[in-house]
Formats: sequence, C-alpha cells, structure tokens
Amino acid sequence: MNQTNELSKQQKKSKETKERIFQAAKRILQRDGYEQLSIKNICEEAGVSNGSFYHHFKTKDDLLSYYIEDQPSIDPSLLDIPQNVASAKKAIIHVYLNYVKYCRELGVEFMAGYYTPKNQALNPVIRTERPYPIITVQTYLEKAVAAGTITLPYSLEEITTDIRMIVIGNVFEWCMRDGKVDFEGNMSRSLSAYLDGILI
Repeated sequence: MNQTNELSKQQKKSKETKERIFQAAKRILQRDGYEQLSIKNICEEAGVSNGSFYHHFKTKDDLLSYYIEDQPSIDPSLLDIPQNVASAKKAIIHVYLNYVKYCRELGVEFMAGYYTPKNQALNPVIRTERPYPIITVQTYLEKAVAAGTITLPYSLEEITTDIRMIVIGNVFEWCMRDGKVDFEGNMSRSLSAYLDGILI
C-alpha cells in the first residue's frame, strides 16, 4: 500500500514538473518567439535542471510535439469504419475542429511560435510515434478503404499531405490575423471542399 502511495506521489511530481517545463516553454514562445526557445532558457524559466528536462523530453521539439498532440479526446466510436462517404467526411472534419479547439486553448502566440519551419515536431517523417491528427485521419482512411466504404483517387500519402497543407494554411491565417477570423468555419469549409473532390 505504501509503495503504491509513494509511486502515485512520484508520478504526480513528475507530471507537475513536465507541466512546469511546458508552461515555461509556452511563456518563452509567446514572449520572445521560437528563436529564444533554447533548453537552457526553458530550464531557467521553469526552475529545473537540464537533467530534469532530458528526463522528460529528448529535445525542445519533442516537448512541443508532446503537447501539440495532447488534444481534447475524440469519441472513439466516431472513428469506427464509416457507413458511407458522408460519415467519413464528417469524421475527418470533426478531428480537425477538435484540433482548432485545442489551438484556441494554446493561444495565437503559442501557435504562431510553434508553426515555424525550424520546428522539427512538424516534420511528418519523424513524428509518427504519437497520435497526431493527420495520423488519426490516415488510420481512419486506411480502415475505410479496406472496408470498401470509400475509394481514393490518389495515394494515401498524397491525400494526407494535402490535408496537412490545408490545416497548416488555416492555422497560419488564424495566427497572421491575430485570431480575428472564423477559424472553425474556414477549417470546415476548406476541408469540406477538398474532401468533396476526393471521397468517392
């Protein structure tokens, strides 16, 4: 019993440290931009040692990638094999409206700092370990194609690349306009127009 209590105390402390590191990174991104987001600056801001940082994260981009994917959960039944093309389209748009909600929670300043070519957490080649929205959608499309519910006119890689570019464009527009756009409406409309053309 004592060991269980000790473990949960240790887990709680670890979670708090992780959160403190992230909040420090978030403040630096918002205040000074990605250029100032060094591990040294994050550790100083968070009041933790380098060792503590590396205990939780491999790199600063790993830190950002960990939190960018930690979105509000989606009802798993929504991502079951779709009954038809319309339900597939609805599910994919839902995944990204969920992402929009999370972007809003993190804030324009954070997202503007996050979406930079220097951030390797955005690199689709190296970010396959965790359930990013595009990986969730890719898995979903694979299931739908295998079940014969939908047919795709292009390769899955081409389609997921297109979707990713549409999403990045919407996030960029939202950041560039300092949040003063219809983020949900734009995301839904642009994805809908694209999916209408490819889901058959």
